[in-house]
Amino acid sequence: MQRRAQRDPSDPRDRRAKRLHRVLVCAAAVPAMLIASGCSSDSGSDEGADKGAGASASQSASPSPTVRAAAYKELPQPCAVLSKKTLEDLAPKAKAGKEGNSDDISTRASCSWSSLDNNGVDGSQFRWLNVSLLRFDSDTTRGAGDELAEEYYAKQVRDAQSAEGAKGTKTEPLTGTGDEATVVRYDLKKKEGTFRQQTVVARVENVVVTLDYNGAGLAGDKTPDADDLVKDAQKAAAEAVAAVTKANGSAAESGSPSASPSGSSTGSASKSASPSGSSSGSDKG
Repeated sequence: MQRRAQRDPSDPRDRRAKRLHRVLVCAAAVPAMLIASGCSSDSGSDEGADKGAGASASQSASPSPTVRAAAYKELPQPCAVLSKKTLEDLAPKAKAGKEGNSDDISTRASCSWSSLDNNGVDGSQFRWLNVSLLRFDSDTTRGAGDELAEEYYAKQVRDAQSAEGAKGTKTEPLTGTGDEATVVRYDLKKKEGTFRQQTVVARVENVVVTLDYNGAGLAGDKTPDADDLVKDAQKAAAEAVAAVTKANGSAAESGSPSASPSGSSTGSASKSASPSGSSSGSDKG
């Protein structure tokens, strides 16, 4: 019997056959790797798309920005904010108040009184009184109504302090009138005489009250006492603030700090009632 001839490992033909086998095996493995890689890539792409869609859905479902509602919704009739007795004391010869023009009296209103008490050869006493009311609504873009009112309050005080031609300007905090209040007083020298000016700026919740009161002795009459005029202006400002609170009856009775008899000259009571209150008013005032 003949045995099958054994191949010699050193035979060049055997070596070429082995190399060819390895090449074929590797070539067959490459498509499988590509397929596996392609599946993995598709899976990651789908997962990213799912996450992106989920994020978009989350953003669209998020609530819109909110801001706390303004406490006061109305303004009183401006020419009725002062009592008859107060008007007789401050502007005794004024026949009636003159209401200012306004596009929306629930947001902006004013009234003025002019009085000239003629004493003949002894001269005359002039008085001018004006009350302005400005109410701020809450706005998601600009902020809460009371914070907007704080900013305007501070601006009104600064404007009064920088009045053109003012002499001897003095600024004093005023307690018991709204949430915060300030008195600015100064003299104005004119050819007719010396006019003593008092400006009281007060904020009650989201409403700012600005009261201007000046007096002068004309044609030789004596200049009125500044301290007396300040007291009268403070009294009138307190009445105007009370009229704002009364016009918003139910809001004032719901626990608003503005309804407190003592009030606050810094606005801290108003801020403590709302967790996100601003401190800008006390810094600016």
